[in-house]
Amino acid sequence: MRFLPVNLNAVLVELDDLAQTLALLQSLQTEPVAGVQELIPAARTLLIYFSPEVTTLPVLIAEVGRRSIGAQVQRSSHSVQIPVQYDGEDLQEVAELLGVTPQDVVRMHTGAEYSVAFTGFAPGFAYLSGGHPLLDVPRRKTPRTRIPPGSVGLAGTFSGVYPQASPGGWQIIGATPVSMWDLERVAPALLQPGYRVQFVDVATLSTQALAALMAACAGERVVHADRAAAAPAAFRVESPGMQTLFQDAGRHGQAGQGVGTSGAMDRSALRAANRVVGNGADVACLEVAYGGLTLQALQAAVVAVTGADALIEVLTAQGQRVAVQAYAPLALDAGDRLIVNSPLAGTRNYVAVRGGWAVTPVLGSASTDTLARVGPAALAAGDELQVGTGSALAPVALSEQPSFAMPKAGDVVCLDVVMGPRADWFAQESLALLGAQEWLVTPQSNRIGIRLQGEAALVRSQTQELPSEGTALGAIQVPASGQPVLFLADHPLTGGYPVIASVASHHLDLAGQIPVNAKVKFRVIRDFDVVETAAPAQA
Repeated sequence: MRFLPVNLNAVLVELDDLAQTLALLQSLQTEPVAGVQELIPAARTLLIYFSPEVTTLPVLIAEVGRRSIGAQVQRSSHSVQIPVQYDGEDLQEVAELLGVTPQDVVRMHTGAEYSVAFTGFAPGFAYLSGGHPLLDVPRRKTPRTRIPPGSVGLAGTFSGVYPQASPGGWQIIGATPVSMWDLERVAPALLQPGYRVQFVDVATLSTQALAALMAACAGERVVHADRAAAAPAAFRVESPGMQTLFQDAGRHGQAGQGVGTSGAMDRSALRAANRVVGNGADVACLEVAYGGLTLQALQAAVVAVTGADALIEVLTAQGQRVAVQAYAPLALDAGDRLIVNSPLAGTRNYVAVRGGWAVTPVLGSASTDTLARVGPAALAAGDELQVGTGSALAPVALSEQPSFAMPKAGDVVCLDVVMGPRADWFAQESLALLGAQEWLVTPQSNRIGIRLQGEAALVRSQTQELPSEGTALGAIQVPASGQPVLFLADHPLTGGYPVIASVASHHLDLAGQIPVNAKVKFRVIRDFDVVETAAPAQA
């Protein structure tokens, strides 16, 4: 095993192949290591998040390094049959690449049983291994900008089905009418790690047989309990601004379905807002990007606004406009309007209400993941918001302050970074350039990531294709252009471009507040340091 640095709370374990990766995953799931919080497997790596308060990296490496990676992984008994219409636009090209006919490709694809190795890229996207050994084709040289949902594709030795419309570079050989991701299913992801999968040619099925397969894939449906009469609206949205979302501490433990954590971009501001009004620290708040939010109170309420340095105003029911203080409790009467203006520094504000916003969680969280499209919809003008009962409320906190000075456009923001896990894929000049050069934050930045532009691009010393591997919050991924992308809260779980470094965990909140046209300077606090362990005993 090779242990590659990722962050102060994460490490990437590199193995020889998928079989070893799955064996290590099974070992760590069967006999957990104290302090390990999340495991994200990929083609030949395992990304491990851990709690530095519970364990240290040397202790974790020693414990994981002792595990057997030769054990036979126990496969799930759960089997899924997926009907496919084999008319994909790349079917002929795949056949020519393999030196066979399109009919041969279909026979090979339907004639072998697959297994879900891991998930990632998008919710419900499963990487399927174990197919016919001849089905080994490269990704397309130029990825498509949009692949329709249900498209069945090949990449390397993997097969997969796109759960939603998205860009992609897999070779498309067909399509299925089955939904890979459905929040109305008890288990939204149809395919989960370990499941057995068989593809079936629709052309061989009767109408009744196809209907039976569709019904089986529909699965057990969510039963919506009869809800009590909704609480009266407490606020009306008059203007949602550029983007206002519900965000909390995030959606943990859903990596097996291909769903990331998401959550507030500036968690220190989220927690401060909740403490000011006496809520639990991680209760959902409104995350307001670049201001412009106006809420009208329909009943008396206590709110607080934290985060970016913005003018916060109240327009009273009597028509008086008053500037109010951030990081302090604010009592509103019915008819008052709360206005969060565009920030002078920073990008995101957080609005908490005493009792908490009454919002229905999705997969255990009220956060909206903009990449995965999971969670409540963004606020729109005319929406009416309810407030929870907030039983056993805590006392309000009166001494909250911002955790850092909010950055402004034109500022140079210094971010600490940990080098790796793929720093050795870059030329020495590029490793030096990462920290020496200032990087401009471009307008293409969002909750998924900050797109950076430098005068000189980063150059790789290794040009081979990188098998998909787990990507962490704060990862600085370098695509073919050499201009890096800094992954933020809604980043994909896995990626295929090398990560040169990651923003240290203590600077992630700051990264979430950097505005467009600011500049970023990276400061290395931990060099690239690979730890290799002796091969453990084979089972």
